[in-house]
Amino acid sequence: MASPADAKANSSSAKENAEGANVDKIRDILFGSQMRDYEKRFVRLEETVTKAIETLREDMTKRLDTLGSYIKEETDSLGQRVKAEKSERAEGLKELTREMKDTGKIVEKKLSQLEDQMSDGHAELRAKLLEHSKSVSAEIDKLRRDSTAALNREVEVLRDEKTDRAGLADLFNEFSLRLKNKFELPGE
Repeated sequence: MASPADAKANSSSAKENAEGANVDKIRDILFGSQMRDYEKRFVRLEETVTKAIETLREDMTKRLDTLGSYIKEETDSLGQRVKAEKSERAEGLKELTREMKDTGKIVEKKLSQLEDQMSDGHAELRAKLLEHSKSVSAEIDKLRRDSTAALNREVEVLRDEKTDRAGLADLFNEFSLRLKNKFELPGE
């Protein structure tokens, strides 16, 4: 059984519900049609916003897909150009390396030929110098012999024609003795 306090609470709650229902009825009478219009507008606005968001989402998805495919195409194109350029540079480097090797071989061959020519030239020059040195030595030797022979002849001529020192000294000695009258001839 319900106590009087419960009954009072129930009656107070019933009063509030009745009053609340009355307030709702008054509100519905005063603002009901406007509220239903607002609710319809909000529903339509919500549907419009939802559609706009969905359209925007689809548009953004399409644009992102387009942008992604464009970036992919450009990346692939750049990758192919980089590969082509890398390949061209590698070929150019190989060609340059081969040319440098060929040039090095040619230079080495030319240097070898120059060394051979210089070696032959040095040998020829040494042979000519030796030959010239021998001829000059022979000529100097001949000149020495000729000059020695000429000097010896001149010395002989001088000895025959001129008085030598010892003879001149004897002559002066004899002359001095005769002047002093001290010269004696061997048989006297």
